[in-house]
Amino acid sequence: MSLPPLTALRAFEAVARLGSFNAAAKALFVTQSAVSHQVRHLESWLGRPLFDRSGARPKLLPPGEALARDLGLALGGIEAACARARAGDERRALVIAAIPSVALCWLIPRLSSFRDAYPEIPVRIIYAIHGQGIDFREVDLAFTYAPAPPVLSGARTEPFLPGISVPVCNPAVAAGLSRDIGPAEAMLQAGLLHDTDTSGWAGWLARAGLETGTPLDGPVFEDFNLLRVAALAGQGIALCPAAMIRDDLKHDRLVQLSEQTARDGYGYYLHVAEAADPAMGPARDVFRDWALAMRDADKA
Repeated sequence: MSLPPLTALRAFEAVARLGSFNAAAKALFVTQSAVSHQVRHLESWLGRPLFDRSGARPKLLPPGEALARDLGLALGGIEAACARARAGDERRALVIAAIPSVALCWLIPRLSSFRDAYPEIPVRIIYAIHGQGIDFREVDLAFTYAPAPPVLSGARTEPFLPGISVPVCNPAVAAGLSRDIGPAEAMLQAGLLHDTDTSGWAGWLARAGLETGTPLDGPVFEDFNLLRVAALAGQGIALCPAAMIRDDLKHDRLVQLSEQTARDGYGYYLHVAEAADPAMGPARDVFRDWALAMRDADKA
């Protein structure tokens, strides 16, 4: 059998990974029609279709799913081999992608412990951006936040920390809360801070038995870290994931105002790459074990 068309395989892998011909064209710096032509060339060479094109977006058929999975691993191995050849004897850093809340509130404050214990493993910390895919050919481990366990291509996933949120504020705001009305009413009166939108507080107030009937006031922050800083600065009351403000509560920088929770189904997840450089496997496992041990030590 002759060699498969390599350019067509690369185009197919990009479409499968990115979910559209347009996105693949942008990633490969070619036109969408060129990508479509290459994929059809590959389908002709294989003698079978790889995508269901009846919907708005191409959907992988079973043969396409299997080919995409194998190609992802193969291309990841090729890229890793080229990177090793280019770097020579230089040690590659362990690449860890973390959403900003985990990076700033959990990982970085504890990172010196890992570096002290494993000085031979260089690390590189990058942001994982919510809503954007993670390329586990380039990333060794990742931390994400989601309402259910994510299924990410090229990585195995396990629960890391609960994402349950609780109402908090700084001690001065807590001391000034009215005692003449109910706790939920007092929080509403003191001013609410919102994460991304007002739905979190709307759900929490409904659970607490308080239906406002009107849109909720208060500033909206597009990033948890901005919300946390506003709460620390005494600008109002925020719903924050308890796991991310554990140190703030422990050192009395923030005060939890109620046992009533929100976003109970959410969680933080740890993803360990399976498609990245196989030579980094031992280092990935060391970091995973360290992260889980640190998590468990926090609970003690």
